[in-house]
Amino acid sequence: MPSQKNIDEVKYLTDKLESASAIYFTDYLGLDVDSITKLRSEFFHASVEFKVTKNTLLKLAAENMKIEGLDDYLVGSTAIAISLHEPTSPAKVLKSFMKEHDKPEVKAILFDGEVLEGSEYKKFASLPSKDELLTKFIIMLNSPMTNLVRTLSSPMGNFVNVLNSLKNEKSE
Repeated sequence: MPSQKNIDEVKYLTDKLESASAIYFTDYLGLDVDSITKLRSEFFHASVEFKVTKNTLLKLAAENMKIEGLDDYLVGSTAIAISLHEPTSPAKVLKSFMKEHDKPEVKAILFDGEVLEGSEYKKFASLPSKDELLTKFIIMLNSPMTNLVRTLSSPMGNFVNVLNSLKNEKSE
């Protein structure tokens, strides 16, 4: 008979699997306490939840969500990095952290209901964030309008300069 703690944990994991924009499944063994603390801090600053969990509970949560293909990756120690808003944030944190450390190894990624290989995190890490994309989009929208204003105001500015030159010549 399952304990109430495990029932609550499966419900929590099911909710996270449903609401997360991306979940990264990692192997955290081999990291010392200082390293794992630093990694948790980096995830916290990136608004990513990092949690060590039991594979059996993750499998039950995946079954509740009808997610297939995770069982092969849920072997050994597993920690999950959950991003609710920005799917590339965990990948960027992991990539920068792995420059100094050789762990954690990314086992798999759950993105948009699809299970991807862990090595795909490098591709996610190189993608611009949502804010960067929105900024580029706004600049692209603003650029034609700015050019139009410059084009329309340039002849008017030149005309005003000609009138000022004529005024100065008449006054001399």
